[in-house]
Amino acid sequence: MENEASEVISPDFSFLQQVEKESGIKASACYQCRKCTNGCPVTFAMDYYPDQILRFIHLGLRDLALNSATIWVCSACETCTTRCPNEIDIAGLMDYLKQAAKKMRIGTKDNKTYSFHQVFLDDVKRRGRVYELGLMGMYMMKTGEGIKKLSDNSWRKDARLGFDMFRKGRLPLVSKGIKGKKEVKKLFEQKY
Repeated sequence: MENEASEVISPDFSFLQQVEKESGIKASACYQCRKCTNGCPVTFAMDYYPDQILRFIHLGLRDLALNSATIWVCSACETCTTRCPNEIDIAGLMDYLKQAAKKMRIGTKDNKTYSFHQVFLDDVKRRGRVYELGLMGMYMMKTGEGIKKLSDNSWRKDARLGFDMFRKGRLPLVSKGIKGKKEVKKLFEQKY
């Protein structure tokens, strides 16, 4: 067996300090029990598990953390946060990493999950809540998925699903507003 040269990782604690200072979340409290990963319902779609993202933060592997698909796949269900014995807000960390990646324009180009994330947030900012029909229309336009579905006729399956949802009262044709739109808009103006 040949000896393979492995890269030596030198921890860069400045990334950990930056994350903790800007997010207000004590990521250094993680002792790698993996309860976050074991409870996460979307690990099947992640390139790195939540505990690995925390390890990247500890070691200062900024590029690995910010370029991972994991931060965009995270559904913010907070199962990881609930399961953490040290009460680390892991879902909050994922949100922070998304914002940091967005600010640095890392991993956002041609990323459909990022596009959905952005369309979703824009919709909440504009209306105070999500309007599903408009959300999907904007997503289809922004990513080019609409044209793809038209060309391969897969739009029919989506149309059937949409009609079934409409029939069951789960897909309104008109968006409903909320009373606290100004308060929601103020939340978007806050900085980490």
